[in-house]
Amino acid sequence: MFKYLSKDLPASVVVFFVALPLCLGIALASGAPPFAGMIAGIIGGIVVGSLSGSQIGVSGPAAGLAAIVMTAITTMGYGDFLVAVVIGGVIQILFGIGRLGIIGYFFPSSVIKGMLTGIGIIIILKQIPHFFGMDEDPEGDFAFLQLDGENTLTELLKAFNALISGNISMGATLAAIIAMAILLLWSNVLSNKGKIFTLIQGPLVAVAVGIIFYLFTKDSSLAITQDHLVKVPVPQDFDSFLGQFSFPNFASIGKTEVWITGFTIALVASLETLLCVEATDKLDPEKNVTPTNRELFAQGTGNIMSGMIGGLPITQVIVRSSANIQSGGKTKLSAIIHGFFLLIAVILIPTLLNKIPLSVLAAILFIVGFKLAKPSTFKQMFSLGWKQWVPFIVTILGIIFKDLLWGIGIGLVVGIFITLIKSFQNSHFLHKEGEDVNDGKIKMTLAEEVTFFNKATILKELDKIPENSVLELDVTKTVYLDNDIIEILEDFSHKAKDRNITINLISQRGNVTNPESFVEFFKLDYKAKKLPLSDF
Repeated sequence: MFKYLSKDLPASVVVFFVALPLCLGIALASGAPPFAGMIAGIIGGIVVGSLSGSQIGVSGPAAGLAAIVMTAITTMGYGDFLVAVVIGGVIQILFGIGRLGIIGYFFPSSVIKGMLTGIGIIIILKQIPHFFGMDEDPEGDFAFLQLDGENTLTELLKAFNALISGNISMGATLAAIIAMAILLLWSNVLSNKGKIFTLIQGPLVAVAVGIIFYLFTKDSSLAITQDHLVKVPVPQDFDSFLGQFSFPNFASIGKTEVWITGFTIALVASLETLLCVEATDKLDPEKNVTPTNRELFAQGTGNIMSGMIGGLPITQVIVRSSANIQSGGKTKLSAIIHGFFLLIAVILIPTLLNKIPLSVLAAILFIVGFKLAKPSTFKQMFSLGWKQWVPFIVTILGIIFKDLLWGIGIGLVVGIFITLIKSFQNSHFLHKEGEDVNDGKIKMTLAEEVTFFNKATILKELDKIPENSVLELDVTKTVYLDNDIIEILEDFSHKAKDRNITINLISQRGNVTNPESFVEFFKLDYKAKKLPLSDF
């Protein structure tokens, strides 16, 4: 785990600065004490990070649960709510034991990519007001409707009007521009100039400069107000620090509403985690596959511990996970170290953290959001045809104008509807033809039509193929192959090289061994079969 410490340590610093305002903001958006968000972030990093099988996933409090948490706290009280969090953790462990982690594989690739892009866009939209020192809403409020009665678009309109009229916070804006310049200079120029610029990450320098800017301008016309600084709870002494912890009221464990809330938390947190796992595995340059049942066990354990000491529910979170990947994180050590950074910061330097301008953190999140929502992604999805494009766009719009879970749900419904249309044309299944352990040859034949419903079966079969084998993949009868399956084969081809597995493709246009690109291969195969590329 310490093999890539030189990469994991700088990545953990970036994740720490991304996670810090999100932990506090999500707590406020949930109607919980700010310290509750910090507890969830610390346990999500240290405990869940240690138990998880994900190499690059980062866990913490999630904005997707904010509405559920706020309703529960308001109706039941905080002590009863913590009991529900503990119950939710136990149910998640049972989900893992029951091997329900496979659920995440039944979401089409177009929806997962739409989720990543939608989150990237919403991050950018939500940070624009903070960039100009205009928005006092919690940093973690990623829903369309906000706590102050505004929504994403009205906040942007207010920021635009303020920009036109010159009523923006000049100090916050200037600090954000300086931070953005540092980040771009670091990533595009300095990172290639020496090892020191990869060990010391640009976000760390941007935050340090932001603190210095605040200290030097606090008595000038460029002063940044307290409303636009990080707000970490500052205990006066050790007793007041301990007083920030809350504990479950187990006397309420027999209440029906506590159990209903616990099951709701378990279900939503598990779904959000599994979707994030699927998304981060796609972003992972190493193409690691996270064991989903183990992930549910890790998340459940984390939620039990978080609920026991007053923390919010925990899920794996795509914003922190993608920041980890983009910063070069290689192993779970980066997630664990970020958790320790949160713990140390809360205990030792809360006063210093409260001098960080939110506009500087907005600049960091701008970069994260842009890398998730690159224009090239839209071009790629459009080129794959309407069956990929429509669920992709619908998911994005749902996330922007409602919230994460609604967007994913609507995208999934549209994806299933499109798949059902195709299913009327041909039956679809995957079957395997004989396995001779003596000669090491395995033959797998794809049906006429294979869709994302077959992802779990195909992944399972491919993972069972032993090293030093020869896989004969017969696609001569295949007339429709979902892009999800092509991506699985593409990822497997990278692993096959490490496991010394030879792939022989049998197709209408002849046999090909270890193709360089499955995408290009199937395009040529479709031409050989005289099938319309619109079905590809």
